[in-house]
Amino acid sequence: MTSLRRRLLVLVAAVLALAGVATGMVLHAADRAERADRPRPGDPAVVAGKVTLRHADRLVFVNGAAGPYRKAVASVPSAAPGDGRVASDLECVRFHAAAGTGVCLQSDPGVLKQSNRALLLDSDLRTKRTFALAGTPSRARVSPSGRFAAWTVFVSGESYASAFFSTRTSILDTRTMRLIPSLETFSIVLDGKPYRAADVNFWGVTFATDDDTFYATLNTADTTYLVRGSVSGRSVTTLTENVECPSLSPDGTRVVYKKRVLSRTNLWREHVLDLRSLRETPLAERRSVDDQATWLDDDTVVYALPTNGEVGSSDLWSVPADGTGSPRRLITGASSPAPL
Repeated sequence: MTSLRRRLLVLVAAVLALAGVATGMVLHAADRAERADRPRPGDPAVVAGKVTLRHADRLVFVNGAAGPYRKAVASVPSAAPGDGRVASDLECVRFHAAAGTGVCLQSDPGVLKQSNRALLLDSDLRTKRTFALAGTPSRARVSPSGRFAAWTVFVSGESYASAFFSTRTSILDTRTMRLIPSLETFSIVLDGKPYRAADVNFWGVTFATDDDTFYATLNTADTTYLVRGSVSGRSVTTLTENVECPSLSPDGTRVVYKKRVLSRTNLWREHVLDLRSLRETPLAERRSVDDQATWLDDDTVVYALPTNGEVGSSDLWSVPADGTGSPRRLITGASSPAPL
């Protein structure tokens, strides 16, 4: 057998082997998706219908209950979150909304390449603009007025718990459609001094009501900081350390965040920080929460936790923001809450 024929046979065998692996991956993913879509006893009732961001008495979220509407944006009455839910035909990995404006992060896995995008939505969940994402969706937020939308993606790595990860955080002006592709272009004041470094990462933006101020996490030199930023000034200033995924309270005086505690059982614990005194209060939730919590009102925060430890399935829990009380399950099979 000639050397050329031998090389051709090796090449053909390699191509066939790769095709077999790819087919197996697709079939395995399809089987997992089919099993995930099978309703289970006790799952909430979900019906198709119109979901709008104009109603002030609804809680909107990404439906995680098994069935044909899994990953659909859905809503329930704010006063009765355990009631049956109405599901739209829009599917998202992450979602947030305020003042009639929504943002939906989508991810379509492929054998060779994953496709990720951000959708800017109107009050009827219709897409106004689409933006390609540089990585896997992680966080999404809309400012209280609807003026700004922000999102964070993993450019490398898949978790904030990973020793090696890189993020990219963008801010969109929904009026002018001007996109700031990365907060890493902003100037940084760290501990009162100008700061620059190649390892800077931002994530978890949350907006104030003035259509300029925001808070976020800055990570550099293996340390995380809470920063206060200005969209117009393209700058951020550090406030304190060990703050991740902040969420500003409706009254603008506090942020709820996950604090790295590195105990034997937990990686993070939810805390609330008073922005004037910088005094922190640990919340009654003692399980490790890897989420950007949301304020239901000035006294209560809500966050996602895995359903019975299952990967890819979560429930929404709530807890008082003053450190008292105890956690309670708010909505089963749900994530990315947005109180309207």
